[in-house]
Amino acid sequence: MLQKKLLLIVNPCSGRAKMHTELLKVIETLSSADFTVTVYPTKFKGDATEYVSKLSQNDYELIVVCGGDGTLNEVITGIMQTSLNIPLGYIPSGTLNEWSNGLKISRNIEIASKDITTGKQIELDIGKFGDKYFSYTASFGAFTSASYSAPQDIKNVLGQAAYFFEGVKSLANIKPIHLKFTHENGVTEGDFLFGAISNSLSVGGIVKYDKAAVELNDGIFEVLLIRNPDNILKLQPLI
Repeated sequence: MLQKKLLLIVNPCSGRAKMHTELLKVIETLSSADFTVTVYPTKFKGDATEYVSKLSQNDYELIVVCGGDGTLNEVITGIMQTSLNIPLGYIPSGTLNEWSNGLKISRNIEIASKDITTGKQIELDIGKFGDKYFSYTASFGAFTSASYSAPQDIKNVLGQAAYFFEGVKSLANIKPIHLKFTHENGVTEGDFLFGAISNSLSVGGIVKYDKAAVELNDGIFEVLLIRNPDNILKLQPLI
């Protein structure tokens, strides 16, 4: 029986470096489902995008990402840039894994691996921002740099709290951004502290959307904008 070819892209540093001990289990699970598994560990930020963008349609029957939301988005970007029509599986092993929560993907690495071999395929909305793609959120303003500036070793120790402490450091630098945008009801203009276009049930682990109002494959993204308060008393509850 001819086995199907599977590319397993692993971020060995994501989360609390779980994959150092879990990788063999993942490979065994995927191999038992008649896949020939090729493992590619990422080496630097953006590496997954570069690697995937060099693939051709016939190289693999399935791509699986084992990492956090950032690694997943790098792979999605590579797929979209080259218009690959290859199914994508996700084994979340990052710090937050917010996007996977909305997809009801297990946080248990072994269970998520098995689900890839038995689950059903679904279509999901992907956004484009300039020449980049995003699956989870595109945001600006207060605290948005925390996910990029929080050191990986600190995230491995503190988990989500690392983002909180990184955000606290930026409190003094919060400045409003002037924004003007058009929508079906007209034009809105003003000063905003934060803005996000997302395809998720939550943003940053803090902002929670009504589950009944969010669909990840309805062709519509959610938009959240927080205006700059007109007095100091309104600032504290916003933060």
